[in-house]
Amino acid sequence: QVQLVESGGGLVQAGGSLRLSCAASGWTPGYFRMGWYRQAPGKEREFVAGFDWSGGNTYIADSVKGRFTISRSNAPKSVFLQMSSLRPEDTAVYHCAADMGGSSWKPSGMDYWGKGTLVTVST
Repeated sequence: QVQLVESGGGLVQAGGSLRLSCAASGWTPGYFRMGWYRQAPGKEREFVAGFDWSGGNTYIADSVKGRFTISRSNAPKSVFLQMSSLRPEDTAVYHCAADMGGSSWKPSGMDYWGKGTLVTVST
């Protein structure tokens, strides 16, 4: 059973930066990918960024491209979301997710979820 623990959320002014971290435990060697999603109040959960260890590829949503970057470490298996030039519309609960067998970055394509960390961007 994969467990994901996020950290790094908080309150930041517009234009500021935050770095989110997510560490995975309980994963088994093999195909593995992790990603970041966010859900703003009254909106659906959406993909933000992802990384797959098989191909070494990163994926970034158009809405955050140029402002957010994803990086990872292998031991422990973790992903980090560096968020810059934050805007009030980036305010959301950010969730880390992981999957060991699929290819879709839609929320329904991920098997494991962290509890989330709140990011609030003030004007």
